[in-house]
Amino acid sequence: MNFASVRIITDDLDRLVEFYERVTEVSAKRPAPVFAEFVLPSCTLAIGHSQTVRMFGADSVRAADNRTVILEFRVRDVDAEYARLKPFVDEWVQEPTTMPWGNRSALLRDPDGNLVNLFAPVTEEALERFSGRP
Repeated sequence: MNFASVRIITDDLDRLVEFYERVTEVSAKRPAPVFAEFVLPSCTLAIGHSQTVRMFGADSVRAADNRTVILEFRVRDVDAEYARLKPFVDEWVQEPTTMPWGNRSALLRDPDGNLVNLFAPVTEEALERFSGRP
């Protein structure tokens, strides 16, 4: 089994696509007006408009209602990403901080309130844990 993607459901697809294009510096693929994908080396981030929820079953998903999942992006330099995105991001949950497990991390919320972690392993132990991963 391979983990293929994470999908966010939103009421404002264009706003969220623009946000993640800025964060990832990758252009979204838009195979349908109600769907977009960011194909990254390690995983795909998909964004679907709330109109697509009917395909999954009524009330199976609610847009902008997530408080349990953190989307994590491994970056080269957390502090540089923080500086690059600071003028654009409305809500920073945590400025760049080195965590007890050895990752430097900055947390923000996307326009729908989803929590996003930009991180980089910085200690020897953390670098070893991530060796060989994309």
